[in-house]
Amino acid sequence: MAVADTTALGPEARRSDGGAYLRARFGTLLDWMVVLWIFLGSIVITEPAPYELVFFLVLTVSAFAGGFAFHKQTLGLLVIWALFIPFAVIGAFQPKFTAVTDALIFQTVTIFLFFTAVWVANYVADRPQERMRLIVGAYIVTATISALLGALGYLGVIPGQDLFTRYGRAKALFNDPNVFAPFLILPAMYALQRVLLAKPSRAVVGAIVVMIIAVGVFASFSRAAWAHLIASGLIVYLLCFFGVANAREKVRMLITAIVGVTVVIVLLGGLLSIPKVQELFDTRAQAQSYDEGDSGRFGRQGYAFELALANPLGIGPYEFRNLHIKEEPHDSYVDVLHVYGWGGGLMFYLFVIVTIWRGVRFVFRPSPNRLLLIPLIAVFIPLAVEAAIIDLDHWRHFFLIGGLIWGVTASYWTVRPGEEERLSALVWT
Repeated sequence: MAVADTTALGPEARRSDGGAYLRARFGTLLDWMVVLWIFLGSIVITEPAPYELVFFLVLTVSAFAGGFAFHKQTLGLLVIWALFIPFAVIGAFQPKFTAVTDALIFQTVTIFLFFTAVWVANYVADRPQERMRLIVGAYIVTATISALLGALGYLGVIPGQDLFTRYGRAKALFNDPNVFAPFLILPAMYALQRVLLAKPSRAVVGAIVVMIIAVGVFASFSRAAWAHLIASGLIVYLLCFFGVANAREKVRMLITAIVGVTVVIVLLGGLLSIPKVQELFDTRAQAQSYDEGDSGRFGRQGYAFELALANPLGIGPYEFRNLHIKEEPHDSYVDVLHVYGWGGGLMFYLFVIVTIWRGVRFVFRPSPNRLLLIPLIAVFIPLAVEAAIIDLDHWRHFFLIGGLIWGVTASYWTVRPGEEERLSALVWT
């Protein structure tokens, strides 16, 4: 292989050539840093989490790799984020019982997580298929490991049961089972898409991943996550069946559905044969006491909404629990009005609504990149519904998925050589 002789070039040309070489090396390093960043998304025990700390390194390497490549198609997301910031800062000074430093840390984390959506949208928009393979590949690996840790810890098969469970439910290295379980669903949907459309020999590993993650979600005993997994799987199935699959693939998908449902029933029956599992399942399947009454989940949501209407600037983070009702309202659409005021709440609403609108508008349009978008929209819509019964404004994967939707739709018809085929965007590690 011939090597260019840079000694014959002038100083300017040599500097230019050296600069290009360094940018290429930093570009490669950036991709690996993004993989590490996504992988650490399954470790959320403290705030700031390793996810946030590594993202600072991602930004640093990004600067050396050529800076922040901004795409005009993501301008709306940038504007929403920028308008959110002043309301969040104002909200930090509203609490009466919470220390200002604690409130500022809370708001800073939210602003930071919101920015990760802006950054990853532009990162993916540069080369959608290539970079989604990196992100989803890392996500599948970390989610599979996390699901195994949670499920095995719940069953007491591995040491450290107290580390991987809470309230007798699987949580792996998250603080809460209700965050752990939804985190697992996006990679399960990409694996499911591979099961439905890839050649049988390549679908086997995908099926194994889906089963491991499904067991992890079940072991969390999060009712919302159970419904989320089923709803997302149904959306992926229908969008692939009617929008992507050819006649032969549709026949195989029908057979896969029958086999899959049978396997799930057998697996569920096996798990419920364990007395400990059956007891907790029966408990979680019933209405919970904390959902009922004036101080229950739905009663305190009504009180929280009235309180939000009376405080345009919000009441700040952690304040609601210091008032008449000691638990949070567990409704993101009310909570954001408390924490970030009316203005910040409106920006949160816009983020959710516009992201869904973009995803739905594009997912019905033919493109090789549609397979990148189907799992994203199939997971984000149930997340938006789930937000009405849980606080998710600090969920890392919520902002990540929103940013990925913006990134894929920003370059929806952008493909590189070899990426034009109908199934070229099937993502795998």
